[in-house]
Amino acid sequence: MDFSEVIGQQHIKLHLAKTVENGRIPHTQLFIGRAGSGILPLALSYAKEILCHSFTKGSDEYISCKNKIEKLAHPDLHFVYPVNTNENIKKNPVSDNFSTEWRKFVLKNPYASLYDWYQFIGIEKKQGNISKHEAVSISKKLSLKAYEGGYKLMIIWMADKMNTECSNQLLKLVEEPPEKTVLLLLTENVEHVLGTIQSRCQKLHIPLLSEEDIYTQLTNNNQVNTSEARKISHQSNGDFNKTLHIIKNDGDEVLFENLFVFWVRTAFKAKGNKSAINDLFDWSEELAKEGRETQKKFLSFCLEIFRQAMLKNYKADSLIYFESHDGKFSFDKFSAYIHQNNIFEIKDALEDAEYHIERNGNAKIIFTDLSIQLTRLIHRKELV
Repeated sequence: MDFSEVIGQQHIKLHLAKTVENGRIPHTQLFIGRAGSGILPLALSYAKEILCHSFTKGSDEYISCKNKIEKLAHPDLHFVYPVNTNENIKKNPVSDNFSTEWRKFVLKNPYASLYDWYQFIGIEKKQGNISKHEAVSISKKLSLKAYEGGYKLMIIWMADKMNTECSNQLLKLVEEPPEKTVLLLLTENVEHVLGTIQSRCQKLHIPLLSEEDIYTQLTNNNQVNTSEARKISHQSNGDFNKTLHIIKNDGDEVLFENLFVFWVRTAFKAKGNKSAINDLFDWSEELAKEGRETQKKFLSFCLEIFRQAMLKNYKADSLIYFESHDGKFSFDKFSAYIHQNNIFEIKDALEDAEYHIERNGNAKIIFTDLSIQLTRLIHRKELV
């Protein structure tokens, strides 16, 4: 992948290209941003610049190097990503067990999310991680000499999924890296990366894509008509993976919206209404049957809709991209109940629920407690 193929992020691409041109490549870098903003495409393009830099552009060697990277088959380019056991891999899974699936996944859509990856390898009801067994593999690969005599480069995708044992072993490599070795750690949640690793990395924050960048991509490369492209680029909220799901209409947005609408309507009716309370219990029980990654993704969806509702309430219409898929949910009426006097507690309740789901708490209890909190918070009056 070339930088020219990466959507937007012009200043980031210029910065990365300059580090290669000047021979000042930091040995450990932390790319922080959403998968849909292009952290992996940027890392792959950067890898191409580093690994092919010693060859004259257009030469047979350069073309060969570029082709190998485009196929994710360069011997000096290594990948690590979260995995777990599935139907085929029963014990001590590591990235190499899923290398074929990884190539297919990335070549299909390098902007895809962690949840998309879990679905792709059949572990969406589990939580992927990067374990101590992976750390051993990383050390072995980076201790070897570069196959083509130049740099060795390792991309750790979703580095926040490294467990403590893996992080501690990786820290040794970060502190004393082998010669001509580059580690690129990609993360959406930098706060979950070990602090001592963070402090030894050069951080690069990757912003969300602009509406204009997504619009240009849609009209030039995805053959979407201009009016539809404008609408989709606004709804995407800077995330090109979300853009692709909107186009294919295969995302979770409709399912999550239906769950959300039923939840908030029932929570609103539940004040003094016994049957509505029972409906909330049933809702919590149904959601508890979903995989933990789906539950976490739904909570993130709710958090964003509440944030959008508050913006709507305070007339920040230019920042709003949510649109009900069937038009039956009145976002205007709903937003009137979300304001400065309840948004912070709603946010805290959702984040606490996600925290406990992440740590394998009882999902039925977590969602029931969250629902009861919402019945109280959604009726709170706004301070004048």
